[in-house]
Order: sequence, then C-alpha cells, then structure tokens
Amino acid sequence: MTGTRAHIAPTKAPAKQIRQRESLFSAYRTEIAIALAIVLLALAVGSQVPQALTWGNFANITQAGAPLIIMSLGVLLVVITGGIDLSVGSVFSLTGMVTAQAMANGFGGISASLIGLVVGLVFGSINGFLVTIAGLAPFVVTLITFAVAGSLAFIVTNGRSMPIGDPNFWLLNSGSLIPGVPNYILFCVILLIAIELFLKKMVAGRWFYAVGSSSTAAYLLGIPVKRTKFMAYVASSLLASFSGLLTISYILNAESTAGSSLMLQAIAAVVIGGASLLGGTGTAVGAVLGALMITVIQNGVNLIGINSFWQGSVTGVAILIAVLIDRFSKSRRGAV
Repeated sequence: MTGTRAHIAPTKAPAKQIRQRESLFSAYRTEIAIALAIVLLALAVGSQVPQALTWGNFANITQAGAPLIIMSLGVLLVVITGGIDLSVGSVFSLTGMVTAQAMANGFGGISASLIGLVVGLVFGSINGFLVTIAGLAPFVVTLITFAVAGSLAFIVTNGRSMPIGDPNFWLLNSGSLIPGVPNYILFCVILLIAIELFLKKMVAGRWFYAVGSSSTAAYLLGIPVKRTKFMAYVASSLLASFSGLLTISYILNAESTAGSSLMLQAIAAVVIGGASLLGGTGTAVGAVLGALMITVIQNGVNLIGINSFWQGSVTGVAILIAVLIDRFSKSRRGAV
C-alpha cells in the first residue's frame, strides 16, 4: 500500500498545475486573443514594411504608447464602476500647460510636476464629488470638466505652446531609474502590476467590480459605493495628469491641444481590452493591450503610408470588432 501511494502522489501536482493553467487561460482569454491580434497586426505590417519589425520601431511604439497606456489604466477604473470619464484628454493638456508655465515662473522640474499633478487631483475630486454627492450623471459631469479644463489649457498661456524650462526634465520619461530600463516602460509596468493586483487580490479592488455590477446590491452588502466611485475618478484624473507629464518630458514642449484625441483613444483601449461600458468587468492587462493595439495600428498606418486621416476609421473598426466579439462570446456563454 505504501508503494501504491508513492506511485499515485506525483500525478496530483501535474493535475493541479493543469487546472491552474486552465483557470488562468479562462480568466485572461480575451487578453490572450488581443495579444495574438497585436502580433498578427505587427506581422502584417512587417510583411509590407520590414522596418516595422525592427527593435527600433518596437521602442518607438512603446514610448509613443506609454502615455495612452497610463491614461487608459485610469479610465479603466472609472469604467469598471459603471461610469465614464470624458475629461482625461483636457486634464492631460492642462497639466502640461500648467507644468510648463510653472517652470517658466522659476519652479524646478519636481515642484512644477507636483503642481501639474494637483490639476489631476482637483479635477478628479470635482468629478467624484459631482457624481457621488450631487448625484449627477457621469457623462454630463465629465463633459463639463472636459470643456472647462480644455478652456483653461488655452487660457493659461493664451493658446501658445510652452517650451520646458528644466533641461533635465527629459529624464522623467527617458531616464533610467533601473539601468537598462527606460522610465516610461518602468512606470507602465509598475502601474499595470499594481492596478491588476489591486483589482484582483484586494478587497477594495473587488469593490470596484461590485459597484459596477450593481451599486444598489453593493450598498446593501455594506460596500462604500460613493467612496469607491470617488476614488475611481480621482485616480483617473491623476493618471491622466501623470501621462501628460510623461509626454511633455518626451517632447520638451507643452501644447494646449495635446490631449484632444486621447480621451477617445483611452476609452477605445479599455473597450478593446474587454471592459464593458456598463461596468463590472475589465482588467488592467486588457486595458494595456488595448492601448498597445491602438498604438500599433497608428504606427502601421504611418509606416505603410496610408493617409493619417484614416487612423480614426481604422481604430473605430477595431472597437466595433472588439464589441461584437464581446457580445458574441457573452451570448454563447449565456446559451450554455
């Protein structure tokens, strides 16, 4: 009997590992499909333009996509709770203008960056207050703050672009806190891991899903619905501000319209990544992959030589396909 137990025991570990792999695949099925789609897109572009598959182009994609990735992670938190944040593009622009103006008035790079982050804190708090305390619709609230922040971005410098005064400010984006790893990659990886672990492993993170699935049920279960929504809007605006800082650090110039298209791209990235605009679903991994897909599409359009005006149409088709796939998969699961 002892020999029999010794013979059977080793088979249990592989079986458990198989179940864990199956569970992981099931949990990230959408994300795996998106990753494969990105690879296929890159290969398709590479078949036309070999330069697309070079390490230099991959570096360009990651650097160009880093601000969108970070902004999308913030928008994801709001979308999971069943809300929407239309103000992130304007907050992105205003942060850059305020930071550049602060440097022009003698502030150093660090202090000017902190002033820029205050923009995100203020607008996130306004959004959160009006949605949770005043009870206004998220679409209306963030549309208002989108207009206000966009207007202030012009008012700060009368619509003029602003050069960055600190000669070392480029280090925020392209420096290396860890040797060999550019900061823009490091920030994206840290935020991805932190937000994914927060949503999946922490009780407060699970609150976001519960609130998005049913705020009434979440309230009856004792979940702080208003506080959860408030924190989602604050985090979204803060990450939008931080992505704005990364961008002006890269180009060393601030533009009042720099974030005009990023709001739609961030929402698109979240939807492509598998989140539902009705709330209750979504992952940080999916949002990052969605942002990368949009960046790869834009990069491919430029390399192939297609008129850049088609970028919006191509991105729109990608969103439509993602939504249809999500709807089809949910219908199949419901039928089963």
